[in-house]
Amino acid sequence: MTQKSRRDFLKQSAAAGLGLTAGMSGRAFAANDKISVACIGVRGRGNSVMHSFAEEPDCEITHICDVRESVRLKRGAEMKQKTGRMPKLVNDYRTLLDDKSVDVFMVATPDHWHALLTIEGCLADKDVYVEKPASHNILEGKTAVAAARKRDRMVQVGTQIRSAAFLHEAFDYVNSGALGKVIYGKAWETSRNGAVHLPNDSEPPRGIDYDIWQGPAPERPYNEGIVGTAWRWLFDYGTGDLGNDGVHRIDYCRHMLGLETMPEAISCSGGKFFFDDDQQWPDTMLINYEYPGKVLQYEMRLWSKPKLHGAGEGATIYGENGWVLLTNTAWKAYDAAGKLVKQGSSDVGQQAHIRNFLDAVRSRNRDSLNQEIYSGHVSTAMCHAGNISWRTGKKLRFHAETETFDDPEANHYVGREHRKGFELPDIV
Repeated sequence: MTQKSRRDFLKQSAAAGLGLTAGMSGRAFAANDKISVACIGVRGRGNSVMHSFAEEPDCEITHICDVRESVRLKRGAEMKQKTGRMPKLVNDYRTLLDDKSVDVFMVATPDHWHALLTIEGCLADKDVYVEKPASHNILEGKTAVAAARKRDRMVQVGTQIRSAAFLHEAFDYVNSGALGKVIYGKAWETSRNGAVHLPNDSEPPRGIDYDIWQGPAPERPYNEGIVGTAWRWLFDYGTGDLGNDGVHRIDYCRHMLGLETMPEAISCSGGKFFFDDDQQWPDTMLINYEYPGKVLQYEMRLWSKPKLHGAGEGATIYGENGWVLLTNTAWKAYDAAGKLVKQGSSDVGQQAHIRNFLDAVRSRNRDSLNQEIYSGHVSTAMCHAGNISWRTGKKLRFHAETETFDDPEANHYVGREHRKGFELPDIV
């Protein structure tokens, strides 16, 4: 057991001995109290995360919130069958903000809603588990961090590999000094994606609240393809595959390199070179993130079947005396001669990540979170910065204090104007 693990264990044991832990807004949890979770966005990934929460014996899915009536009804029936209790079904998340019975928001909506739901949840004294990326743009992410700090909320970002046992083993190995001086890391995505072809715009069908679905994004006519899955590949709603899959690999690569803050400089080469379709984000990217004495590089090829080191997505960490290969469920360490010297594997860490979050909700110990909102914001903002470097065609320098760039054109993309009724709050 590591020193940090032992400290956490002792804290939890002491709290359990009292049978009482500090809770939200002055509330205290008795040992047998359940944490009530409102799940917002439960169609795909959100359904998986919701069921993982339901697996934990000390929490309860009390509310299901989704803009699609058919999804609410289906997920509610499934949760009743699983747990024996029918959650309340909600169309508009705003009805949950003043509901004192709700302790936690689980957010798994499209990207353009992640930060605003986190911010409003924090300001309503809810703790939040939010799927990656943590925001649609840098300003939203910065505001989410400020909201969490202002109200002392526990916010965990769903880069769940941070809680995977294999990553902890690999981190301890690199920190042991076995690689010597560590200077360079590389993360990548090289799987073949599909083309995106949008149908014609149409009227919204019955059973979906399209106004809420649009949320802070600019007003536009309903499009079945966009609202379905194509939102991810369009500027107004998604962050491309860099913010979708790349955020995971960039996150555990920088974690292994010991990089806890934003880089000093970012440069991206790439473009949309393969797909002739309706998606707007690049299918090819090479990004360099420069830190004092270290470089992290990200490579994306969404049209390519060949893998790197046998992995369609992963990361490598290079030191003077060897290197480490990371995938989503395993690690391998090689010496300077290329000989395999150590390895390990585990699951992807989703259940452990949720358990880690729930423990922090009870203990109110923000430092115990494996991917607290600031750390999740850094990894997400690195993705935004890579996208901004590509959009401007410039190498950019980043000012950590203001979370802005040295270039006016780049700063145009740091935030955006939110649609009326879904404005970004000022946190003071």
